[in-house]
Amino acid sequence: MPAAEGNQLISIHPNDLKFVLELEKPSFCDLKVVNNTENHVAFKVKTTSPKKYFVRPNTGVVQPMDSCLIRVTLQAQREYPPDMQCKDKFLLQSTIVPPNTNVDDLPADTFNKDGTKDIRECKLKVHYVSPSSQGNSGDEVSKSFPDQSPDSNSTLQHLKEERDAAVRQTLHLQQELDFLKRRRQRRSDRGFSIMLAGVVGVVGIIVGLVLKLYLSNE
Repeated sequence: MPAAEGNQLISIHPNDLKFVLELEKPSFCDLKVVNNTENHVAFKVKTTSPKKYFVRPNTGVVQPMDSCLIRVTLQAQREYPPDMQCKDKFLLQSTIVPPNTNVDDLPADTFNKDGTKDIRECKLKVHYVSPSSQGNSGDEVSKSFPDQSPDSNSTLQHLKEERDAAVRQTLHLQQELDFLKRRRQRRSDRGFSIMLAGVVGVVGIIVGLVLKLYLSNE
């Protein structure tokens, strides 16, 4: 069930964050944010432990009836928490923005609660999972009887999900790169247009002076 079922703007899958915690190794969890409306919806991700996690993107705009992928990365940890319990929490805020709004166009106060905006919030809990609970203890059984292992299908499915997530992340990064290129190109075109207008103006002045001198000599 989506974490944001009561939220009329977006839904989030899965409804919490689970990280396979191995010391000295980063871990990640992907969240799918779905826009359930006919409006453009902006979102922002916050956490109670910003130094422990890297969120990309932490702010964005989802088009009507579209979705996007958020990757949350847990930085490498040096020790296990007591009883593998985690008190960290995430908050995802969302609000409707004008059509065709770009993430770079969002005002700094977009998610400020001043009573004038309709800002929806969804809280997500964090769970740590030990590698042993992922079926690693049955590796030897899987090698001897791969078709009879109950974990073989789930392991294969997990690998496929990781592959698909990596592909989606690559596409997302490519889209960001293309957007930056287009924006830089637009700025270059504006600069070129201003420079061309200046050159045309100078040439016009020179032609006018030459004609004036020619007519005065006549």
